[in-house]
Amino acid sequence: MAVDSDRILIAQNARVYLAPVGTTAPAGPEATLDPAWREVGYFTPDSLQFNTDPSFEEVRSHQSNRPTRRWQTEDNATAQVDLQEWSGENFLAVFGGGTITEVAAVVGPPAIPKHYKYSPPAVGGRQSVAAIIEIIDEDKVYRLIIPKAEQGEGAEISLNKTSESTLPLRLTVLGNDFADDWYLLTEDEAFAPVP
Repeated sequence: MAVDSDRILIAQNARVYLAPVGTTAPAGPEATLDPAWREVGYFTPDSLQFNTDPSFEEVRSHQSNRPTRRWQTEDNATAQVDLQEWSGENFLAVFGGGTITEVAAVVGPPAIPKHYKYSPPAVGGRQSVAAIIEIIDEDKVYRLIIPKAEQGEGAEISLNKTSESTLPLRLTVLGNDFADDWYLLTEDEAFAPVP
């Protein structure tokens, strides 16, 4: 294969979308999204990552310094991004669900204006989401589709005076009843199957 600088990817623009599990996924990399998909908004420029982490077991034999048999036992994958926009929907995603209620205003005295209360989910009450990571490099578009994921760890939020406070979205890909646990859509000809 000859070298080809057009195959170098620079994620010049990216977006992350979340939706309820079971929301119709786009049919192609540039197809219109179902209205249930919600863009999470701004996130930090160097925080978007997708990682796979398969696990293996090995058989060791006395006659070899290397494994003589190896098999895969798990296939883990995660996606992460640090969200810059604070909203109720982003809080629900970052903390794995919960509830937001509106608290009515009290005339007083003392007067208390209308406000909102977020309560995190109880143990065992985390909600799964579907996710799309969209990556654009000039005329190339890639969409990583995750049909089912869950916030996979706790949220550590730094509340600094000198920089914005971000919400850490850390999604663990879950097994599901769909065809693929995750997949990539693109029109990039470099992905065409080799005959």
